[in-house]
Amino acid sequence: MNAPLPALHPTRLFRHDPGGFAHHPGLLEEPLFWWQHLSSCLREGIPRSWLGPRDPRAARAFSRRLWAGADRPVFTVPLAGGLRLHVVYQNADQDTGVDYVVHHPAWAEAEPLAWDAGHWRGPGLSWDELTGAADNGLPGGTTTDPGLRLLLLLPALGDREPPAGAGARLAACLRDRLGASEPGRLAAAVLRRQGRAGPSRWSTDARGVRTDDGPHSFRNPANRDALPDCRLAQISAALTDRRAAPHRDRRPEDCRPDGCPATPRSAADCPRRAAYTAWLTALTADPAPPF
Repeated sequence: MNAPLPALHPTRLFRHDPGGFAHHPGLLEEPLFWWQHLSSCLREGIPRSWLGPRDPRAARAFSRRLWAGADRPVFTVPLAGGLRLHVVYQNADQDTGVDYVVHHPAWAEAEPLAWDAGHWRGPGLSWDELTGAADNGLPGGTTTDPGLRLLLLLPALGDREPPAGAGARLAACLRDRLGASEPGRLAAAVLRRQGRAGPSRWSTDARGVRTDDGPHSFRNPANRDALPDCRLAQISAALTDRRAAPHRDRRPEDCRPDGCPATPRSAADCPRRAAYTAWLTALTADPAPPF
């Protein structure tokens, strides 16, 4: 029997996408799923044996089934202000990978936090934001288990200065949820290297908006394709459970999820978005690109 859909399960996330996302909460109880999901965290010599024993043939067979299913499993973590953080397994075509996106029903489409695919983008979360999303207790998502939520969002982490207790918290999750054979050593190694994006330095501006300095981060305002200012404020507020502050001369109601005039990934009302669009148009129109 199929599990009932959670209240916040998405029907459509992207503008030019017909939607259709599978609900497979049972994957979170499958050890081989976590071998796959956390693979980007296990790099640069981190022994996979620390995660626990596995049958290589069973692992390969599971991976083939996961990526050949073409049903796009999605896992949802509710955030403050009605926003949702979705972990989307894009297995419907050759461009496979895992998307970490934030959405609100009033938005035209979801905004990206991180991509765990051939072209990695991120990070998307600081440690405090990761644990805040894991611990917020909001209903309607795929699971309310804080440990499973933390591990589900872990590949999007990038934080150069995690707090002193981060290693112990992660080790407890790895031990209690996955039965890791070396949870302490694994947690320390993961926090030291932090996946493919590596650690970023986070800062908070006068309006309380959190941004980072990652060269491939959507939350770094210095990057050409950073999120619009209102989206940065809304996502930061949702991850820290507070009200988004208006940007510059915008009215407070403009920064509600249903009132933001900065259309996702468009040139509307966002000078940086307009500059990026002009740059991209010039680049793609040039018959001899400069690379």
